[in-house]
Amino acid sequence: MKISILVSIIMATLISCNSKKNEQSTTTDSGFATVLDDYYEQRLKLFPVEATQQGDSRYNDQLPNDISQSFLAESKVFYTSTLEKLKAFDREKLSDEDKISYDILTRELALQLEQFQFHQEEIPFNQFTGLTLAFGQLGSGEGAQPFKTVKDYDDWLKRASAFSVWGDSAITGFRKGIATGRVLPKSLVVKMIPQMTDLVVSDPTKSLFYGPIQKLPKTFSTADKDRLIASYKKAINEQIVPTYRKLGAFLKDEYLPKARTTSGIDILPQGPELYRYLVKVQTTTNDTPEEISRIGLKEVARIRGEMEKVKTQVGFTGTLDEFFTHLKTEKKFYPYKKPKEVLDAFQAILARLEPNLKKEFTNTPRSKFEIRQTEKFREASASAEYNQASADGSRPGIFYVPIPDATKFNFTSGMESLFLHEAIPGHHYQTSLQQENTSLPKFRRFAWYGAYGEGWALYCESLGKELGLYTDPYQYMGALGDEIHRAIRLVVDVGLHTKHMTREQAIKYMMANEPIAEQGATAEIERYMAIPGQALSYKIGALKIRGLRTKYEKQLGDKFSLAAFHDEFLKDGCMPLDVLERKMDAWAARQK
Repeated sequence: MKISILVSIIMATLISCNSKKNEQSTTTDSGFATVLDDYYEQRLKLFPVEATQQGDSRYNDQLPNDISQSFLAESKVFYTSTLEKLKAFDREKLSDEDKISYDILTRELALQLEQFQFHQEEIPFNQFTGLTLAFGQLGSGEGAQPFKTVKDYDDWLKRASAFSVWGDSAITGFRKGIATGRVLPKSLVVKMIPQMTDLVVSDPTKSLFYGPIQKLPKTFSTADKDRLIASYKKAINEQIVPTYRKLGAFLKDEYLPKARTTSGIDILPQGPELYRYLVKVQTTTNDTPEEISRIGLKEVARIRGEMEKVKTQVGFTGTLDEFFTHLKTEKKFYPYKKPKEVLDAFQAILARLEPNLKKEFTNTPRSKFEIRQTEKFREASASAEYNQASADGSRPGIFYVPIPDATKFNFTSGMESLFLHEAIPGHHYQTSLQQENTSLPKFRRFAWYGAYGEGWALYCESLGKELGLYTDPYQYMGALGDEIHRAIRLVVDVGLHTKHMTREQAIKYMMANEPIAEQGATAEIERYMAIPGQALSYKIGALKIRGLRTKYEKQLGDKFSLAAFHDEFLKDGCMPLDVLERKMDAWAARQK
């Protein structure tokens, strides 16, 4: 009897303790989730264009002056306060999933705070990135900004009304950069000027920004149609066109003469420190620029060996350099006459690919997918790219292909590998599955890390043979060209920004090691000059993913499932590579 009472007391105590522990865990989880949700919501208010791109329409009428000193100060306070809230939690007491969120966000906030010392607002845009280009995509009626309701049309008018203020701040920022010595290379500035002037029109109906009016829904009342037509003409004439005209004139008359003749950012104030910071941000590793350069040189040598095999296979008897010239100049490799023929060729790749996807992917996106030609206003300097679908499925994922001249589109340029990378199963699978996973905290559903996302896309290029592609040796050569292209980036990006490699030397190195035309090599090198470090993420990420796959294939043997590996990789969304490896190691342990 006494023993029974004692056991009852012990059991009651244990139940009470467990109850308190569970209550404390629930409270912790709830409080932690609140911090994550608050971070996401506050960030969307600060960066409303990001919300629009995610399909969240709450802030479609807003365009903050995100390069102003007041905005930068507000952002710094936001990141600081969020980091303080986050560090109030004991990481070890969080769930495994929350530990991932903790690690991702802690790292992200620390890096966001580190950026302010480098004053990147003094170069507010370039020929490759910035609001000046994004604004055209949003306002064209073909991008993320919706134009379905009267409110949608009015939202854009309000957003557009803030563009002139942003433009004035951009000029102020550039002028500060001139004073401090933070300026762009001349070769980039000359590409930026026509991007501005091409959007200057005298007839508003000929403007890119008149596109939404040409698609006014028939359901709108006559009064609304008339009002919107007049308002859009006025906005184009009095706000948008004058801003682009002013920016173009400033760049040509004032900024270009002050632009630099050097290629890398190491020459700028804090340039070496900024580059190391950007390498850390883009690769999500602690690899040094020198280590990355060595990896690049090793990969270039390996892939050149594979190219020699293809050259022999197709019976070409000249040197590899002569083979590159053959691929660039042989007329049979330029079979297209019209842009539609190029787009149809990509549709055919999709048709060949689809039957094989089930072998390697159990979970596939619900989001729809389309292939489109890049808009004319940005086509001349654009690369093929993927624009993500909206989270609610109202806008499909779009694979954009620039085709300024279809007769110059090279069949051997790696069309199959390009599709695997930019479209399916590359960016479309990765971003769509991430957004569609509503169990993730929102800040992770819409997060982006290039080493993960671009690494995944480049890894997908290596799946070509497994997925029924690369049966044509010239397409496989194109894939090798794409792979060596990413390896070359490790060499030239580091070379430009730490070794005083010139633009011309980088172009020459690229053309010597892959079948790329001078125009394409020039555009690529100038991209690396404009956004230092970004191009490193592809190869570093792909090598990590391939390394993890190889490791688990050896560890698990017959228990390894490629589809399960891919599903596990994709299901939790973008994350830094060190966080990814811990997560995948835990998955592999469970498979045993």
